[in-house]
Amino acid sequence: MSRHPEVKWAQRLDKVFITVQLPDSKDSKVNLEPDGVFTFSGSAGSENHHYELKLELFDKVNVEESKVNIGVRSIFCILEKAEKGWWKKLLRGDGKPPHYVKVDWDKWVDEDEDNGTAGLGDMDLGGMDFSKFGDMGGMGGLGGMGGLGAGGMAGMDVGDDNEFNGSDDDDDDDEQEVSKPDKSGDKAESAKPEAEIEGGSSEEKKEAAAAAAAAST
Repeated sequence: MSRHPEVKWAQRLDKVFITVQLPDSKDSKVNLEPDGVFTFSGSAGSENHHYELKLELFDKVNVEESKVNIGVRSIFCILEKAEKGWWKKLLRGDGKPPHYVKVDWDKWVDEDEDNGTAGLGDMDLGGMDFSKFGDMGGMGGLGGMGGLGAGGMAGMDVGDDNEFNGSDDDDDDDEQEVSKPDKSGDKAESAKPEAEIEGGSSEEKKEAAAAAAAAST
């Protein structure tokens, strides 16, 4: 059974902003039709729950000029309205909007404040890289982008941990290798003075014998 992701929306005179809140989404597919039908599907979570979404927008849109960014935390869409004008609501029909569709107050401006010049310049997009719906053929080709979330990073973290563990083992080996020659060196140095003392006693004996022989002659 599929689930519905949370959706936030806002608008300008010529645009509609739709944000699908689905962190670390995988196999994300977004599609937009000229008559205003917006669809999304993808999976997320440790159990890979499947999420689906279909929104019948209030009016028609310009697919060629509409853009989408599939990020790690959300899917952000900028939909270009086919005709400039303030929509009374996001979805067509007389019923109440679904509970998972909410107003994005962070991006919202009132109609009397929107004079047609308040576009993307008044928004912080954080360096998002957008792709046009028209260029991607329904965005089906972007499925792999959603898979660049936590899964890939987790694999990198595990690799780093293994490398650190390996370096710790190497450090232990180095310490053991360094301690071995120190011990043998101590033995060599402790044995050396004894040999020198014995050697010194022999020289003294030779010198004494030579002196005695010289005295006798």
